[in-house]
Amino acid sequence: MIPPMARALVRNTPTLAPIPHRGIISVTGPHALDFLNGIVSSTIPSDSNRHFFSAFLHAQGRVLYDVFVYANPSPDGRRGHLIEFDSRSSEAPPLLSMLKRYVLRSKVKISDVSDQYDVWAAWGSDIEKSWENERHWTVARSGAAEPVWDADANWPWGTDSLKIRDRRGVGLGYRLLVRRGDRPQESSTHDTQSSEAYTLHRFLHGVPEGVTDIVPTQAFPMDSNLDIMGGLDFRKGCYVGQELTVRTYHTGVVRKRIFPVVVHHPDHGIDDVKASSHHSFPAGLDIRPNVIHAPGDNTGTRARPRGTGKLLTTLQGVGLALLRLEHVDAFEHGELKLTFESEDADASKTLWGVTPWRPSWWPRLINEDEDH
Repeated sequence: MIPPMARALVRNTPTLAPIPHRGIISVTGPHALDFLNGIVSSTIPSDSNRHFFSAFLHAQGRVLYDVFVYANPSPDGRRGHLIEFDSRSSEAPPLLSMLKRYVLRSKVKISDVSDQYDVWAAWGSDIEKSWENERHWTVARSGAAEPVWDADANWPWGTDSLKIRDRRGVGLGYRLLVRRGDRPQESSTHDTQSSEAYTLHRFLHGVPEGVTDIVPTQAFPMDSNLDIMGGLDFRKGCYVGQELTVRTYHTGVVRKRIFPVVVHHPDHGIDDVKASSHHSFPAGLDIRPNVIHAPGDNTGTRARPRGTGKLLTTLQGVGLALLRLEHVDAFEHGELKLTFESEDADASKTLWGVTPWRPSWWPRLINEDEDH
């Protein structure tokens, strides 16, 4: 559940916000379906009007891009897709050139149409209640988890033109592609906020996105919750990065997850989050587990837990962090504190505490209470 302090940041009224740093690539042609199906991590729906969420992996199974794919058939009904991705520079190869390398003899046309669209997010309206229902899951022994969509319901990601239901988490709303410079139709019924409002909304729902949260060439799909968010299909045919992903699902162990977190004074708890809300923390800071000794325990014999976590992105005292599941479990049992150090403007070091929480809609992970 969202901690009380963070709950005060939730916007429950209809809200609209632009999403910056997003690129759009168009993929059309007779072979567009088979072409994309061979390189994305989820199955391409056979219906040409269905949108979906997915990812591009490299051959060793690490994430290059997390993407939304909008069905965009031509007026004569021919297959077409618009791929929305984080366009900021990263260690990943530029998506346009990467896709063109995969074309070979496929009859597809690939072009960058980023200058034609703006990306917006909308949430908090009654319309979302029509598709939000209790989540059901398939959970593997490895700890990987997949949402099981209701077969009797409509397609979970929607079919409305240039509008995709954001089913990565419960309560996220939907995303819109709008012609560059135009205002979304929702601007007449929603309160328009800045892009930071969307980022905060996403953090509070525990959903990572883009190159800062899902670090290209470093992040593993399940560590980054792409399975929970509906971006992985462990049963489809061959695609780039499939071998390691499926092997981990069947025989491996998911040891880390991205969690929403509150940053606060290490001794005052999350009620003192105001101290951190005005600070900007760089991504990638190590989050260290610290053993809490019971009163009167002067032996100091308990070994420090292995490994560290990583702070990803923060805003107004909340954010996302990549944490070991064993550390989160020990934290929840009162056995550990999680802290990191940041450097102030005068080069002095300040210690901060981190409190993670599990979104209420998450599945119960098989290995979350086990030793890893």
